[in-house]
Amino acid sequence: MSDFIVREYAFISIAYEGCPKSTIEHAYISEKAFEHLCELSASFSKHGAKVFELAGRKKLKLDQHVGVIETPCGTRIEILPKHVDMKEGDEQQIIQQERRLLQNMLSVSLHLPYREVGAADLSQFKQPLHEWIITQFLKCFERLVQCGLRFDYNRVQEDQKFLRGQLQHAQYMRQPPAKKHIFPIEHDVYEVNRPENRLIKTALEIVCKKTKHASNWKLAQELRLMTGEIPKSLNVKQDFKQWQSGRLLVQYTEIKPWTELILGEYMPVSTQGDWRGMSLLFPMEKLFEHYVAHFLKKTQNEWEIYTQHSTEHMCLQGSKSMFRLRPDIFMKRVSSEGEALKVADTKWKLLDSNDSSGRYGLKDSDIQQMFAYSAFYLNHAHEVLMIYPAKGDVFNQPLQDFHFKYGASTLRILPFDLNMKPKCEKGQLFMRWVLSYRTC
Repeated sequence: MSDFIVREYAFISIAYEGCPKSTIEHAYISEKAFEHLCELSASFSKHGAKVFELAGRKKLKLDQHVGVIETPCGTRIEILPKHVDMKEGDEQQIIQQERRLLQNMLSVSLHLPYREVGAADLSQFKQPLHEWIITQFLKCFERLVQCGLRFDYNRVQEDQKFLRGQLQHAQYMRQPPAKKHIFPIEHDVYEVNRPENRLIKTALEIVCKKTKHASNWKLAQELRLMTGEIPKSLNVKQDFKQWQSGRLLVQYTEIKPWTELILGEYMPVSTQGDWRGMSLLFPMEKLFEHYVAHFLKKTQNEWEIYTQHSTEHMCLQGSKSMFRLRPDIFMKRVSSEGEALKVADTKWKLLDSNDSSGRYGLKDSDIQQMFAYSAFYLNHAHEVLMIYPAKGDVFNQPLQDFHFKYGASTLRILPFDLNMKPKCEKGQLFMRWVLSYRTC
């Protein structure tokens, strides 16, 4: 099995004799693996998702999706965010920083119960993304086994030579005289076979096959032996629907998202019937949106934060509302001074505050979108915000405010440092930028 590590917008080409060494900006893979990626690209395109872009007959260019792709021939490609500049360290240091960023963003966006335990946990950032997910799953499963798996009563129908439970009289009366000594009975068995355990066992079987990390493999095999009586799930979707919650199953809360991650195999579109391996793909725009929203919620209590707020439409056709507007973040605060509103949109794109053209890399369509939010959600009476990732000296301060010619609304462009903590100086400064309220 060959493993490759690349970043967003990297190129993937077919390897040839004498080809350069693969880097995080350009990987050279086998022809079979490349053909599989081309098939995936065509499948995604049919459903309107753009993950790969053909850049020639033997070259693909990645888009803004990150994660892991595994091909039938055993090639595994790990795609990391493109945020750290190549000048900021050697390739291994950059990979470690990007992995840590992606793991933090996934933990927030997917509500994963991930907890760092200290300096010893830093070694996990050297692991590929799928091994990190496997590590967290196995740790949760180990704790669950130590606390005790939950049993349940299951109804069993069988034929026995003794009476137990309830006799099925109608079935017994229809039996021939030669089988009168056999009793068709129905009774409950208290056993470990329940939907939650079946799903976890199915995920464990996948982990045993996929992991290449020595400690993960050892722990997976130990858990496999300890849970040998649990059957695998025959219908994953149905068992997930039957996954229960409550006081008696509180110990299962922690492991559920990791199980969903392994069994759900996150992909941009459904590819049922096709090979997917342990493939996990996530759009960076969504991860960044959830990461910023989580930061805002965690840092202050005065404002109510809503994500993907969608109460307004642009048009009416008769009495039917059409063309819904859906800002990334909607903020609301009610106080004695009145109601304050803000709309914020997150963009996973690098701006350049030193751009001589004065456009800084902003798109016309994005500005038009913010104008529509200002009109329909704020009545041109409050500020609208656009939040971009900060980048060294290129973009680390808010741009000069923009004022829409129609109405009195103001557009503010803010940088978000992905490494800042809520209580640190940078975090407090960012919140002052966001929450400094001015009636337009």
